[in-house]
Formats: sequence, structure tokens, C-alpha cells
Amino acid sequence: MKILITGICGFAGTAIAEALLERREGLSISGIDNLHRPGSEINRVRLRKRGIKFIQGDIRQASDFEVLPAADWVIDAAANPSVLAGLPGNVSSRQLFEHNLASIVNVLEFCKAHRAGLLLLSSSRVYSIQALKSLPLKHTADAFYLDQKAELPAGVSTRGIGIDFPTHAPVSLYGATKLACEAMALEYGEAFEFPVWIDRCGVLAGPGQFGTPEQGIFAYWVNAHLHSRPLRYIGFDGTGKQVRDALHPRDLAALLDVQIRRERAGGQRIYTAGGGPENAMSLAQLNAWCDARFGAFAVTADRNERPYDIPWVVMDNSGCERHFGWQPDTPMATLLEEIAVHAEANPDWLERSGL
Repeated sequence: MKILITGICGFAGTAIAEALLERREGLSISGIDNLHRPGSEINRVRLRKRGIKFIQGDIRQASDFEVLPAADWVIDAAANPSVLAGLPGNVSSRQLFEHNLASIVNVLEFCKAHRAGLLLLSSSRVYSIQALKSLPLKHTADAFYLDQKAELPAGVSTRGIGIDFPTHAPVSLYGATKLACEAMALEYGEAFEFPVWIDRCGVLAGPGQFGTPEQGIFAYWVNAHLHSRPLRYIGFDGTGKQVRDALHPRDLAALLDVQIRRERAGGQRIYTAGGGPENAMSLAQLNAWCDARFGAFAVTADRNERPYDIPWVVMDNSGCERHFGWQPDTPMATLLEEIAVHAEANPDWLERSGL
């Protein structure tokens, strides 16, 4: 089995590659990355030590695909993953389009030419911001939670948000690029008869993640707290009650492995995959965990909300459980402890991440 991973030197690409090697014998993995992200050079060295073939290239350039080896499956893990990308003060909107959307045609043409299956890593941010903000929520002293006694809208259950939740605009510029990639992937797969699986992932988190305040929030918060960097609760009255679920990429790799093995023709192609309710945590709860682990540290309250901020997102894994027998194995406590141990062993990690 030959697998090509785009964006292989990113956190998700590297972690998935390593986890797949541990799960399968006789697996050949190659990957392409432009090494644009600060810290990615570290992962290039890591991957080569594992026998993974690395090709430096840019998936926005069709010619860079000409040197790639044939593959049975492509895992598309290349993207600018910040939900604020494209807004003033971040990468430009044109750069976001080129990185996240214009490049997908080159990936799909590669799959078409080699009759390779595609595993597209999408995002929970394809969902309507207004619909997410309108969810019936209650709150405790430190977190928002879904009001399970209320009438829940279509696409959401006590297990979280599923594939039928609304995706109408606005979803963010970032979310729109991912939603468009999903549509193109499905159309190419249908037109040229290669398998496509799409996984709308919750927040990916784990040790070695290049965390920033806009992405990789769990890794960023743990590293920043440990080294007494300024931390803020932004929006929602500066309470830190906003909730996300966290998924370890090795658990995502287990899902991808099952999907690669599955030969089912037709049927459902889009799934939601995240940590689920068991692995959901607010920023205030995350900070309390850090206080207990490293010692108390004060967080600043910033009541100004940013574009695209949402109060609660937890992914419903019931479709993956029903069709693939998959549920995440790594509990939140283990995930956070792994990040903490890595942060203690790498005191300059935020600097390596470009912060």
C-alpha cells in the first residue's frame, strides 16, 4: 500500500504518517510540503528517520506533482488552518484561496491520473456561524453546554454536531474554502470513479503541535501557561466559557486506516470526527487544568469578540461509530498530559512555532 500525504510536515500530517506506520506493515508513505510553516523543518527530519520519503514542493504548483511517486491513497492534510485567515492582520484572502482551495484541483488531478483514493481532512468550521451561535446553550461557572432539555435544531444531538447541521454562509473565509473543497472532491470522485472520504474534524491537538492563539489552541495554551506568557479570554464577556472538543491525530489515523480498508461503493461519504462530548473542554477549564499542573497563572479578560467566534462546537462521532466501529481512544487527560510533557521537554517550543 502506497500513501501520499500533502502537508506532511505539518502537525497533523506528521502525526498521521507516524501513526499509520505503527498500525500497518508494508506501508510506504511519501509526502509533499513547502515547509512554509515555522517549525516544519523539525518534522522533515523526524519523518526521514522513519523511512518516509519527503519531497519539498508546493501543491499550488501543478508541476510539483510531476515528481511525486504514484500512490493508492492521498491524505490531504495541507491547509492554512486558521479560522481568521484572510482577515486583515492575517494572511491575505488571496493567499488563503490559493493555499486552501486553488490547490485542490492539483490534488484531485493526481488522484484522477493514478486512480488513487482521497481522504480529505475537512473542518468543523464549515458550519453556519449564525446557526452555531443560535444553539440552545446553558452555562455553569466555567463552561457553556448544550441545553439537552430544549428542542434541538436539525443536525445536532446530545452527541454533538453532525453532518446535517446547516452550512449556509457565513461560515468564515476559511470554512468556505473547506466546504468548496468537499464539493469538488465529491464531484471528481464521482466523475472519475475513485473513492473519496471526507472527515470534518474537530480541533486536533497533541504533543508537538505548532500552537497559536488562532489554531492549535490546546497546545498553545499549555505551552503559554507553563512559560507565563500573557493569556486572554477573548469574547463571551471574557469568561473563557467557550467549548471545543479535542481529537488526538493518532485517533484520527485509526479512522483513516479503517476508511482505506473499506471498499464500500456509494453511500455516505462525509463524516464528523472529533473528541466528542467526553473530550470537550472550555478555555476556563483548560486553564484550571494548567493551574493544577503548573501552578496558578492569571488570565486577562477581553470582552471584545472577534469575527467568527462561536461559543460551543462538539463533534458527533455516531456516524463513524456506526459505519466504521470507530471512537477516539485518547481521553482528554492523557492528551493534555502528553502536551504538557512535551512542553516541559521543549521550553523553546513557542519560539519554534514562530511566536
